[in-house]
Formats: sequence, C-alpha cells, structure tokens
Amino acid sequence: MKRFIFALCLFAGLTFTANAQKFAMVDMEYIMKNIPAFETANEQLNQISKKWQSEVDAQIQEVQTMYKNYQTELVFLSEEMKVKREDEIVTKEKAAQELKRKYFGSEGELFKKRQSLMKPIQDEVFAAIQDISKEKDLSLVFDKSSSMNFIFTSPKLDISDLVLQKLGYSK
Repeated sequence: MKRFIFALCLFAGLTFTANAQKFAMVDMEYIMKNIPAFETANEQLNQISKKWQSEVDAQIQEVQTMYKNYQTELVFLSEEMKVKREDEIVTKEKAAQELKRKYFGSEGELFKKRQSLMKPIQDEVFAAIQDISKEKDLSLVFDKSSSMNFIFTSPKLDISDLVLQKLGYSK
C-alpha cells in the first residue's frame, strides 16, 4: 500500500512539474533570412569561396596538364627525367591539396571568415532569444529548422517574429 501511495505521489509530482514548464519554437532559418546583415555576410562568403575554389581548380588543372604532358612524352624520357617529372607532378599536386586544405579545411580560412562574419549575428539572435525566454518565463526553446523531426508545431508556439522584432527587424 505504501508503494502505491508513493508511486501515486511521484506521478502527481512529475505531472505537476511537466505542466509548469513552458516552451516555444523558433525557426532560425527564417530569422536569419530576415536579417539583412546575415544575407550580406553570406554573399561575401560565397564570393570568397568561389574565388578560392577557382584558385584551387587552376592548380589542379595545372597538375592534370603536367600529367598529360608527362604521359605523352613518357617514351622519350630517360629514367632520370621520368623520376624528375614525377616528382614535379607530385609536388605540384601536394601544393594544390595543401592550398585546398588551407582555404576549405576544418580550421581553414573559410571557416575563420565565416566565424568572424556570422558569429556576431548569431550571438545577437541568441541573446534576443534568451531575453524573450526570460520575459516569458520559458524553460525550453526549440529550433524547428534544425535536424530534429517535428511532425507538427503549433504556430502559437513560434516566437520567430518576436525575435525579429526584438532585434529591430520587421517581417
């Protein structure tokens, strides 16, 4: 009997706690698309990325040209010249891969540039979400644009427009 009463009290307590929590949803993609600074930063990143990719592609093309020339001249080259040309091709290919890693690697220039351009905007959005959460006494705020699978979200729970208003942007 004591176990039953304890279980009933525990269930009632958990139910009360669950009802006391408030939560809301935001759509970070929607918010970011409505912030002009984010779109400008994104465009800058795309331009820089295209420029750097063309540099990498040019080096890779040069390596391919060197290799094709080597293949066509292979029968006419001495053993010493073959080794020298192969070394040149390998060195050039390593340089192209290093350039690609420098620009697009996990700690590359593009990553650093993205951090410098996007982080201030993201921090501002997160601060606005925190402020709204405190004002509305929210316990949880979910991002419905993330990889979490939501089957349905009520529009009443979405505070994305409120975040944009807090940041000074209109819909």
